[in-house]
Amino acid sequence: MIPRVVTPCIGVCSTALGDDVCRGCKRYSHEVIDWNSYTDKQKQIIDERLDGFLIQVMSHKLTIRDVAVLQWQCQTQRVRYPAHKSPYIWLFQLLRAGAGQISDTAQFGFVVDAAYQTVPLLQLREMIDREFYLLSEAHYQRYIGMYIHSEK
Repeated sequence: MIPRVVTPCIGVCSTALGDDVCRGCKRYSHEVIDWNSYTDKQKQIIDERLDGFLIQVMSHKLTIRDVAVLQWQCQTQRVRYPAHKSPYIWLFQLLRAGAGQISDTAQFGFVVDAAYQTVPLLQLREMIDREFYLLSEAHYQRYIGMYIHSEK
């Protein structure tokens, strides 16, 4: 059984400022507004889309070498992570909680890909978050925004 999908909200909503895509959780503005009226299946579809975008961005910059070590570090560092999801989601939660505190990524079960090894982890986390947002924004513009804006 798939666990109940909780809101992806992280308390940094920009849709109230007029953004079509929230800079915090990366949901579309109508998804933020209508979240509580969605069925579990609808929430799951949104959650899977967001996870897919994040995993795509993460896996192009980082490689998980030891899932057990990553999981142990998440537990040790008391980072909340969804055990039923991809370890790349766990890793993002770990970076969100303490990217500036990690000096040896191997001790956390992952390595930074060669093209990004000179980028500080804090900055890399910001790059990942930005690309995650851009993927959500591009998807919105391609599949939703063009229809909403053409009706106006």
